[in-house]
Amino acid sequence: MSDLLELYPPEIRDHARKPRNRRRLECVDATARGDNPLCGDRVEVFLRLEDGRIAEASFLGRGCDVSQASASMLTGAVGGLGSKAALDLSEKVREMARIGTVPDGERFEVLRSLAGAAKFPSRVKCATLAWVTLEAALRGGQEASSE
Repeated sequence: MSDLLELYPPEIRDHARKPRNRRRLECVDATARGDNPLCGDRVEVFLRLEDGRIAEASFLGRGCDVSQASASMLTGAVGGLGSKAALDLSEKVREMARIGTVPDGERFEVLRSLAGAAKFPSRVKCATLAWVTLEAALRGGQEASSE
């Protein structure tokens, strides 16, 4: 039971039940869709940019609580970041989900619950799908895969 609490801590359950920014943005400057074919998770990330920074982020998707909570958390974490900073954050979050170590920094306090995926290797792709999709959107791609 304690293992499941690490995968589904209160923050994950809260974001899964009440996702933030779950909608299609009206004016989109960058977007990408990501799929995890192994478990059926799907996420589409929408970004509105202003002066080279992410002014607004949203998502639509379906799948397990971990993938949907991660996408919800992403939309709050990337606001105000430039593309390079958002890509750096994404890389650190993906590493955190793989190895379970939480980097220092205020942004990671809200994202720390994603580190629990490291104890469940089959769920790492669920936790990182939205972040891989963010990277594809920022790099001008349309499709991303968690494979």
